[in-house]
Amino acid sequence: MSFLSRHTLARHTLLLLVAAMAVLALTYGLSPYRNYQLATMAAYLCATAGLTVLVGLSGQLSLGHGALMAVGAYACALSSAELGDRGTTGPLLLLVPLACAIVATAVVGAVVGLAGARLHGPYLAGLTLTLTIVVPAITTTFADQLGGDQGLSVLVEPAPVGLGATFPLERWQAWIACAAALLTVFLLANLVHSRFGREMRAVRDDEVAARLAGINVGRTKVIVFVVSAATAGLGGGVLAVLTQAVSPGAFSLAFSLFLLMAVVIGGIGHLAGAVWGALLLVALPELTGSLADRIDASPALAERLDGNLSLLVFGLVLVLVTILFPRGIHGLVTTAFGRLRRRTPDSPPGTTAARPSTTTSTESIDA
Repeated sequence: MSFLSRHTLARHTLLLLVAAMAVLALTYGLSPYRNYQLATMAAYLCATAGLTVLVGLSGQLSLGHGALMAVGAYACALSSAELGDRGTTGPLLLLVPLACAIVATAVVGAVVGLAGARLHGPYLAGLTLTLTIVVPAITTTFADQLGGDQGLSVLVEPAPVGLGATFPLERWQAWIACAAALLTVFLLANLVHSRFGREMRAVRDDEVAARLAGINVGRTKVIVFVVSAATAGLGGGVLAVLTQAVSPGAFSLAFSLFLLMAVVIGGIGHLAGAVWGALLLVALPELTGSLADRIDASPALAERLDGNLSLLVFGLVLVLVTILFPRGIHGLVTTAFGRLRRRTPDSPPGTTAARPSTTTSTESIDA
């Protein structure tokens, strides 16, 4: 254990292997619908993990990550169609479009990051907000190539024949999405525990002091934004593979707000909080849908509730979590777990061990 505590890469690699085996076993115990939900959650996790690094470490607020996911989804759809026209099959038909999604969003992220490197707070948020307006406008302007409001279909092959003729497609999709999510979290965890991660935190805390320490503030901000955009693009590409279609309506401003609220509710500044946030993005809409079905409302009211109820519930949860648990769900879980660990086995209820308690820093990101 002392070796793992000293070597971050080895510790993260072990955690990655354990998580991969757990997910593999989980997919065999879930129904096809639940496997599809797990895959959707993993796609969202790619975006929320990058967003929590962007907001939590570098202090850059983005309201356009939904649009960045749209860029990745469209890049995936266009490249898969091109490969399909050339007769490409096999793993390349999956890997190349996802790689194109990452590269395309990284380029867009570099442009936006360069433009916003000197901006702060609401000004940067306003800049990223324009992405949610520009991307749908581009799909309408180039409707012949991008399908307009109808969007594009994504060419996806079924599960490999070697897995068996009856192998569920949803399980295969869960494997693809979870592999992308685990790789994303693994790379981000190593990044934020590196020297560059310390530079990001220094820039977030005090830009003037960071410059005096020899840190290139502008370059650091741009790199963080590019990394966060690339992970969002991967999430968009994976989501396109899951739905086998992409349209501008799926990546609206409300979706970008959902991503940001999910990160805050889950626990901003922690990769584990990004996992909670991705779970909420899948679970809350389903719960609100069930709630809307139980409400005996008129057709006009039901039409108004459709789509708006999820936003209302997300907003209420955000307010409650901010007031009651400022560190989010992750902070609540770690606090409760820490209190349990400090209890001795022989201590009566309500007592704790005599050793001093330790406080977990909210400024570090957990792997």
